[in-house]
Amino acid sequence: MKFSGMRRFLYITSLASLSILVASSAFKSETLSAQELPTGPNQAKPIDPTAPNVVSPTSQETGILSLQGGTKLMQEANNAVSSQNYPLALKKFQEARQVFNQLSNFYQELAGSFSGIDNRIADGHRRKALETAEMRDNSTYQLALVHRAQNQSELAVPLLVQIIRSQQPTRDLGKKAYQQLFELGFVDSPFPRPRADSAAPSSTSAK
Repeated sequence: MKFSGMRRFLYITSLASLSILVASSAFKSETLSAQELPTGPNQAKPIDPTAPNVVSPTSQETGILSLQGGTKLMQEANNAVSSQNYPLALKKFQEARQVFNQLSNFYQELAGSFSGIDNRIADGHRRKALETAEMRDNSTYQLALVHRAQNQSELAVPLLVQIIRSQQPTRDLGKKAYQQLFELGFVDSPFPRPRADSAAPSSTSAK
């Protein structure tokens, strides 16, 4: 009887120990799974309960930091010029200039990032950088014209010089900017030179 009782006690004790071991193993397994959950920037983030329908950033069609946003600012600036509302025109041209400048810089950075990785994508971003830089220089030129209309040559001259540096004197917008400097009296040599000046050396050499 004592032997049977001892065996029964050992059997129950073994079962209890086995249950504790199984529970302990399950706990360790659950802890390990939780530690292996993905963390970092790729982990899903909870939706803000106060603004569940807000998507950030805004889309390129509606956001101001876009070609459409900059073009809209240019249209508003031109309308202000037509109404002779020069303060508003200055504000809108300046805002458009900043938008196009940021876009050009961002596309240029993207082109550099994809260079050597995917040249097709890099070339596409590079073309957009050039396109937005052209639009930036055009808005800068319009801004300079408004300053000149208000007899603010001291504000127009730096803008015109920036355009020539960006566009080069031989391009159409660069020529227009230099012509403005010539009309303001900031430079005394026209460009391109009149044909009479360029023909004079050839006629002299012919003699």
